[in-house]
Amino acid sequence: MSVRYCREKLIEEIDAGHEFDYLLFYGHKASEDGCVTASCCSQWFPAQFEIGGVKYPTAEHFMMAEKARLFGDSDMLEQILTCKTPKEAKAFGRKVQNFDDTTWKSRCSQIVVQANLAKFEAHPPFAQWLTATAPKVIVEASMWDKIWGIGMTAGAKGARDPRQWKGTNLLGFALMEVRDILSGA
Repeated sequence: MSVRYCREKLIEEIDAGHEFDYLLFYGHKASEDGCVTASCCSQWFPAQFEIGGVKYPTAEHFMMAEKARLFGDSDMLEQILTCKTPKEAKAFGRKVQNFDDTTWKSRCSQIVVQANLAKFEAHPPFAQWLTATAPKVIVEASMWDKIWGIGMTAGAKGARDPRQWKGTNLLGFALMEVRDILSGA
């Protein structure tokens, strides 16, 4: 499974004259009234799912567990699988031994697509919400994350212009891939 969306392709489309609407999100808190919101897009959003007989409380847990598996770190894998919060999972993921950046970069987007596909399939209201976002470009508007987000807030000048993004938006593009799969596109 390869991710078909990226910042460079989006910029090429814009340069060719195409216009896009954007869905910018940030944060992982569920709404108080139970309505589905863009927060379900977050890797940290609490939405349990199962892959291969293992239950994951968040997509972040799965991503970090796969990182540990990929690099053969069974000790960190155990810590990730038993920790309670995505913050803890991320911290354990940063301690994975034998990490190789090139290998990780070649696999991480596919891992995030797999996690989010399972998450959205396990929660039909979330899947319905996500598919209804088409054809918008999904953007993680995190000023702190220049890999998975755009390195800018939703209100920042340029947040709706990929040429001005300070980050690559890998999470947003992975979610668009998941949306395509869920909608059969």
